[in-house]
Amino acid sequence: MTEAGAQTGAAAATTFTTWVEHAAMGIELLAVVIIVVAILVATVLYVSQFLARRADAITYRDYRQQVARALLLGLEILVAADVIRTVALEPTLQNVLVLGLLVLIRTFLGWSLVVEIEERWPWQSPRHTAGQGAGAAHSDENV
Repeated sequence: MTEAGAQTGAAAATTFTTWVEHAAMGIELLAVVIIVVAILVATVLYVSQFLARRADAITYRDYRQQVARALLLGLEILVAADVIRTVALEPTLQNVLVLGLLVLIRTFLGWSLVVEIEERWPWQSPRHTAGQGAGAAHSDENV
């Protein structure tokens, strides 16, 4: 009976490993789909405005921000897939170090995208556009 129990345990471990691998691949696929769909939608919207001659600097900035947000969300989901794969499947020191390097690279990319989206360094105060600021908070009173 011990041999049968070992076989059952091995089969359960193989099933778990397969399930986790499929889950990680599904999460990676989700990230790719989100990135591709968001970029396609943003591009179609921008090109339609460009062809209608309604595109300006603000439209282009909005397009860049939508693409950056899609990439940022995709990177975050890819990191989640890497964590699941590393922790659940092979938590060896080498795999954890590779995961750490991947997370570091993706964190840097994510930070760069946030700088791109916000158009400022994190230590700079937020920019105010025309109509924003101290007087804009009371604009509802004047309507």
